Amino acid sequence: MPRERITLECTSCKQRNYETTKNKRKHSGRVEFKKYCPFERKRTMHKEAK
Repeated sequence: MPRERITLECTSCKQRNYETTKNKRKHSGRVEFKKYCPFERKRTMHKEAK
């Protein structure tokens, strides 16, 4: 299956806030998104966690 479930972790507070899927063929490395962090109440960068 080409899609994989991943968890996104906030880079500043290290909380795991979001779960999503990604296409492994298009994004073989770790993905980064700018998402809203409810703990910091602002938009921060979220990276794929292991």
